[in-house]
Amino acid sequence: MAAGTMVELVAARDDIDTTDQLVIYEGYQKVFVVNGTNLKIVDFVNTKLTVTALTTAPTRGSTVTQATSGATMVVDFVNTAKTEIYGKTTAGTFVTTAGYTLSGGSMDPATRVPSAVAQATTTPHWYDWTVYPDSASGGMPTEAYLGCLYQGRTVLAGHTDYPHQWYMSRQADHTDWAYAANDAQTPVAGSDADAGEVGDIIRCLIPYKDDFLVFGCATSIWVLAGNPGEGGTIQEVDLTVGIFGPYSWTFDGDSNLYFWGTGGIYRMARDFRSVENLTQISLPNLIGDEGANPETHRVTMVYDRKRYGLVITVTLLADGTNSNYFYSLNPATEGVYPETYPEECGVYSGVYYDANNKTYRDLLVGCKDGYIRKFDPTAEDDDVGATDEAISSHVALGPFELGPGGREGTIESIEAFTTGGGSGGTETDSDDIAYKLFTAQSAGKVAEDVDANANQKVSGTFQATGRPRGRRKRQRVRGAFAGIRLANDTAGEKISFDRLIVETSRKGRLK
Repeated sequence: MAAGTMVELVAARDDIDTTDQLVIYEGYQKVFVVNGTNLKIVDFVNTKLTVTALTTAPTRGSTVTQATSGATMVVDFVNTAKTEIYGKTTAGTFVTTAGYTLSGGSMDPATRVPSAVAQATTTPHWYDWTVYPDSASGGMPTEAYLGCLYQGRTVLAGHTDYPHQWYMSRQADHTDWAYAANDAQTPVAGSDADAGEVGDIIRCLIPYKDDFLVFGCATSIWVLAGNPGEGGTIQEVDLTVGIFGPYSWTFDGDSNLYFWGTGGIYRMARDFRSVENLTQISLPNLIGDEGANPETHRVTMVYDRKRYGLVITVTLLADGTNSNYFYSLNPATEGVYPETYPEECGVYSGVYYDANNKTYRDLLVGCKDGYIRKFDPTAEDDDVGATDEAISSHVALGPFELGPGGREGTIESIEAFTTGGGSGGTETDSDDIAYKLFTAQSAGKVAEDVDANANQKVSGTFQATGRPRGRRKRQRVRGAFAGIRLANDTAGEKISFDRLIVETSRKGRLK
């Protein structure tokens, strides 16, 4: 498959429930699909041999050899019906020729000739994730909505009937769930481990390397340190803050954890000992204003390495309407910047694709209409499928005082310096910027009017580019507080400016 292209995994078609929660994660050169009672594997490494049903499956980890061809494989998995053997080919090429029988690994009978041979390198395999047949593989959960890889163990949680319970397979064996095997690599369930269960509904699993596993719960946060099969412990991080859901967290480049929590946007330092609410002062009513519900909304959070910030999306699953934020981590611009995307572009998932080829290295988002998109800093319209949609952008400045102590003052003029060079030059130019000026007797009234884009005192347009004659707009407007809205909603246009100068009757300048 060529880099940058996508093909459908046909075997998976209609085999997952897209109306239900879906989590996927990678491990052992496979992808594990967690979708309620649909627990599946996408296998990118093994060779698949189809045979008539065996009485006894070859032992996992044993070597199966094909006579005459000399092909060998290390067995990784056998399906429940014992008609499919998956393993890593270590020598030769398996064939379907009569007389070329299989043997080894306690396989019974050892006289099977494959009726089909399929290489995962040609087409990835798709099959049910189950325990290994003919072994004491224990009780793998029959339902799960959360999953991850931690210390070489596949981890599951989110069973409807046991929402506080977590389960881990044996280290380096995703098919062994025989809990309490009395060794350091034993499969583990919360109720069977010294680490124990957590006393809250688990909403997300967050692994940090092989050091910690964070259990993000509805109203609390817990962290598992070390190996739960040998001395690992679970400690509370916070008993008053919860995490929204399985997609509403991310790590930045310095391994700080960010998440959408019960009271705003939070940051947890690398020691996993405490949390900090980043929006408690700037957006104290953020969670209430959004009103997101885990049953109806998808909240995702992804670290954007290129723009050095967090992309936070709140999407209504029913129709794709959304309310989003970019949280800049740049010290010069740190803060929250609201964004809204077309309904077709409502984000359901996101990941930073760290491709070997830098051409394809970018932040990718999965959208309501089935497209996978990326943010293009050069685009001046949003892609909504077959057509484009104009981007409506604006910047709100203020409220700010016009007179000392809240007294009235007068704005004499406003002046904007748009970015860019001369016409036809090499610098990227801003297009025209529409402006509206708001004044009122209170800061709250100005904020309301700017947000509603209503009740402006004057309006006009700053023509681009640079600072042509007539750029200063002489507008005499009185009030105790003022605010300014700069905007452009024309298709194929963008705005940017270096600075804005507001001159008051006191001959003071606000920049």
